[in-house]
Amino acid sequence: MSVISVTSRELADMPRAERALLINSLPGYKTGMLVGTCDAQGQTNLAIISSQVHLGSNPPLLAMILRPTSGQSERHTLGNILETRCWTLNGFTLDRAAQAHQTSAPYPKTQSEFDACGLEEEWLPAFAAPFVKDAPLQIGCVLREHQPLAINGTHMVIGEVQRLHYPEAARRTDGALALDAMGLVAIAGLDTYTQPDKGLRFAPADTETAPAAL
Repeated sequence: MSVISVTSRELADMPRAERALLINSLPGYKTGMLVGTCDAQGQTNLAIISSQVHLGSNPPLLAMILRPTSGQSERHTLGNILETRCWTLNGFTLDRAAQAHQTSAPYPKTQSEFDACGLEEEWLPAFAAPFVKDAPLQIGCVLREHQPLAINGTHMVIGEVQRLHYPEAARRTDGALALDAMGLVAIAGLDTYTQPDKGLRFAPADTETAPAAL
């Protein structure tokens, strides 16, 4: 198999769209989520992301990287989060991948992606951001920290999980969630959606024994 070597200079000289597709594919498969937000006037927004990461379990913290408004497009999710200090993360299945992908289109702030992309809002008691109705995994987060990143102008927002909804059958006996049981979609790069199968599970690793499959 031939190998392609790419230097930093070659990356810098690549066409913008080609470079974006290449670099976005480097982290591999990541769970796709739909971020539900609204502003102080109740105008809702829905955006697809794959940048969410686990930061800790006590307190339960999830972070994500968001881009600010630029000359090329508006970014409503960040503004809504800073305004209302809460958001939802919603998993989706492969049969909704086209609708989820469409939320990345540059709709104006006055146009809700829920309506434009054929997804229904769900408002749950005592939580001020919209969930995606019938999403197999629904997570409600409140803002705990906001870090603008000087290196490229992006923003890290850190949220504490305060609401969590998932099918009872997806909860494993050890407490974890079986993501395949919910049919959650993984994203590769900017345009590829896939549904992983169960895969392999292993017992906790230690230095005295070989890996033990579960």
